[in-house]
Amino acid sequence: MRILVTGGAGFIGSHVTEALLAAGHEVRVLDALLPAVHRAAPALPGDAEFRRGDVRDPDTVAAALRGVDAVSHQAAMVGLGLDLDDAPDYVGCNDLGTAVLLAAMARAGVARLVLAGSMVVYGEGRYECGEHGAVVPGPRPAADLERGRFEPRCPACGGELAPGRVAEEAAPDPRNVYAATKLAQEHLAAAWARTVGGTATSLRYHNVYGPRMPRDTPYAGVASIFRSALAAGTAPRVFEDGGQRRDFIHVGDVARANVAALGREDVGLRTYNVGTGNPRTVGQMADALAAAHGGPEPMVTGQFRLGDVRHITASPARLERELGWRAEVDFEDGMREFAAAGMR
Repeated sequence: MRILVTGGAGFIGSHVTEALLAAGHEVRVLDALLPAVHRAAPALPGDAEFRRGDVRDPDTVAAALRGVDAVSHQAAMVGLGLDLDDAPDYVGCNDLGTAVLLAAMARAGVARLVLAGSMVVYGEGRYECGEHGAVVPGPRPAADLERGRFEPRCPACGGELAPGRVAEEAAPDPRNVYAATKLAQEHLAAAWARTVGGTATSLRYHNVYGPRMPRDTPYAGVASIFRSALAAGTAPRVFEDGGQRRDFIHVGDVARANVAALGREDVGLRTYNVGTGNPRTVGQMADALAAAHGGPEPMVTGQFRLGDVRHITASPARLERELGWRAEVDFEDGMREFAAAGMR
């Protein structure tokens, strides 16, 4: 197939481009090369066709779709942002961009979409209370966070909770603007798929890390922020007590998931968690990355950000069962590679 990869010169998109080429597909990349992400011209594989342009521009997107069989939509503004002043940019990049793309796909008769989704749509995820069973705690009160009480409590009895893995059927609960835009992307894709009889597959990425991550930006993920600190010779600053559970997944595994998703034949929207299924704490990740880099050791600060969730890990069983994908990169091996890898 000939695949259009939006954002294909970015961190995840460039790895998706390479994986698609390796799988025998033809690839056309559309990327705006925004300065916040790209400090220098990208080095794309020679077999990929590159077009510079913004996914929010209808004429640019229409031209990029000519002769295309499917779209891998990776273009997005990522991270939690700094404050609500970022909301228009998030909505413009993520939701308006997706709407423009889907409208153009409908006109062009392109009926296959793979969407870069995110686990942030789940909010706090799944918890179990010993007395009340499965519960969904609300946002953690600022007063608790200021006292260093970071674990969410049962909304019914205030008791302790045990975090669990979230399945795709869980009700979404976006806790910040970025999360809201990622959920909106899925709703737009579902409406498009129903209208045109198309195949839309949303891959809900967990905490992706690996070579070519952007550096020195407040919109980067925690692994990138820690790696940038280590490269500068400073200690990674770990928020809260470092006990936040996440699923850190290598970008190579994410790229393979995108290739697998192209093989899905059913019409309509289907969502898949893309993670290892083996959660680690943020503190463990910081320790592993610092050790692989040769120090300095991380510093646990006790600081917090309102809107952050405590634990979010999800089961990748559906992706394994239906599309035959499974994460392959070991956590320790991946962190050693990342510690030595170049960043953008």
